[in-house]
Amino acid sequence: MPYTLVLLRHGQSAWNLENLFTGWVDVDLTDQGRDEARQGGADLRAHGVLPDVLHTSVQVRAIRTAELALAECGRSWLPVRRSWRLNERHYGDLQGRNKKETAERYGVEQVKVWRRSYDVPPPPLAVDDPRWGYDARYASLPRDALPASECLADVLHRMLPWWYDAIVPDLRAGATVLVVAHGNSLRSLVKHLDGMSAEAVVELNLPTGEPLVYELDDDLRPVHDVGPGGVRGRYLDPARALDKASAVARQAG
Repeated sequence: MPYTLVLLRHGQSAWNLENLFTGWVDVDLTDQGRDEARQGGADLRAHGVLPDVLHTSVQVRAIRTAELALAECGRSWLPVRRSWRLNERHYGDLQGRNKKETAERYGVEQVKVWRRSYDVPPPPLAVDDPRWGYDARYASLPRDALPASECLADVLHRMLPWWYDAIVPDLRAGATVLVVAHGNSLRSLVKHLDGMSAEAVVELNLPTGEPLVYELDDDLRPVHDVGPGGVRGRYLDPARALDKASAVARQAG
């Protein structure tokens, strides 16, 4: 019997709406984002994909998405595991900046490299800068463990220990695992699961609020071939998910 893993990107956030680089700055969902989270939970219920344990980042937009989705599918009582390792990519000095204004300042091509390349991080930002996002939830971590800026390769590097040490044991125990996180932390996990190249993952766009269900074999590799959206997991509503992924791609261009 295959292992079941469900990935859910948080719903639209306030800074998504305002076209700002968010990263580790903690912002809440918009009304649309809350609706997306509820729809994700309704889809899980309708398809009988009911999680047994929840993993989230420590950022409120992921936490709120999980709460709303689980309430919708009647699973608010699930055990919860949270980690900063599932946080969004840290955008360094870009955090809090308007994306259009940043492109005008540094040039469209340079900003595109920072946003979409696999191994080129944006300019760094000191933890003491108010735009970094530092608060009590990171106080127990050594300062040298906290990122000043990240590319997607960095996100994969800091996410994988949580995969091996926390998510994998839950899967091996037979639990259906729900991971509610962010565009880049989930893209890095998909890269690992699907064995994607650096070039392929750069083109991957994950829609907000759309459950992506993976069936994994004994080696925790996807059972299915690549399907809609260029991934080996399955969207519960493929047409809607692909439409939303296209919208993400247009925003990321």
